[in-house]
Amino acid sequence: MSVGIITVFTVIIISLLITRVATIYLTLTGLSREIARFQARSALTGAGFATTESEKLMTHPLRRRMLMFLMLVGNAGIIAVIASTVLIFINPAEQTATSYLMYIIVGLGIILLLTKNSTVDKVLNRIITYTLKRWTDVEVSDTANLIYLGADYQVSELKVNPDDWLAGKTIKELNLSEEGVLILGIQKYNGEYIGIPHPDTKIKPNTNLLIYGRMESIKSLDIRKSGFSGDFDHNKAVYNQREIESKQIQDDFHK
Repeated sequence: MSVGIITVFTVIIISLLITRVATIYLTLTGLSREIARFQARSALTGAGFATTESEKLMTHPLRRRMLMFLMLVGNAGIIAVIASTVLIFINPAEQTATSYLMYIIVGLGIILLLTKNSTVDKVLNRIITYTLKRWTDVEVSDTANLIYLGADYQVSELKVNPDDWLAGKTIKELNLSEEGVLILGIQKYNGEYIGIPHPDTKIKPNTNLLIYGRMESIKSLDIRKSGFSGDFDHNKAVYNQREIESKQIQDDFHK
């Protein structure tokens, strides 16, 4: 097998690994897996990256660092693949272009099967996640930002851990609306989804909440633990929200 074919496969495998690492990295910073995967692939290939959502991601320092790295690697990788492919077909050798094409097709098929294998996927994810948490400064978050809205508002998915302030309370007891946060839905650990939950619905551990609110409010809920400190943070958030609403009323009055 020629050096050109080996180079092509090497670049493709490295690109897939880099995309996987970048996807998990972006997910750990609070992006949903779907958005993280799309943005990682877009930055690496340079296709479809010039979007409003992409511009907002670039304001986050850690995400910006990763996306810029992907852009640089992507440009170098594309050039390497093109150059190697050209060499395969123009460099005289004992094998025909058809043989080289068959090698490429079979090799790509094997790579595709490996990427679709659930066991390989789980092992890679665990290794990459552990490595990123252990050796990088990535900000681990239990929230996944799904939709970015204006004025710092967004719709996010928040995982509820057993020691969280949210766990074990009803929506009525949480009184999150006073913080400017609304619970739009609840995804139970068994897959059941509750849309527009009743005020008496209890938030159980290991469930995911679909919530709407300001970015800072959602981040506060993400790190808020049960007990006195959690109650104190809740009261502080309520006070801050009333200050924000009061300022908005004053601004509207003077317009």
